[in-house]
Amino acid sequence: MLRVSKLAGYAFVILAKMALDGEKNWPASLLSQETTLPLPTVAKLMKILAHGGLVVAQRGVQGGYRLASPAPEISIANIVEAVDGPIRLTECAGIATGKEKCNCAVQNKCPVCESWGHINTAVKDSLNAVHLSDITHHEKEQQVS
Repeated sequence: MLRVSKLAGYAFVILAKMALDGEKNWPASLLSQETTLPLPTVAKLMKILAHGGLVVAQRGVQGGYRLASPAPEISIANIVEAVDGPIRLTECAGIATGKEKCNCAVQNKCPVCESWGHINTAVKDSLNAVHLSDITHHEKEQQVS
């Protein structure tokens, strides 16, 4: 089954909350309260997301985290890769780009290795085509009503 990690799922919740409520700075404690996620989980994720370039941190009394880019510029693939690492459906998924060689035990006789690379690219392209603003759009409409 293809799925993102639970931690990446929590990242979507946090980033969506940040996107919906504009450009303010979010202390980790407030994000924890607003999302009902445990503070240690939020703190861990904010460090990961900052390292991944999706949020920026500001220290001080008025400090906290804010999105590094507008929500329409943050793709689902960006979020998944920041939290879970490169999107790879199989070990040989990097073969289609020509950047990597297949490292599986049957690579010399495998009839599907290159195909998996193309499939991986299609999945990644699909995730790159959906943005944080797309997944928060419905919620934003409800807030306006």
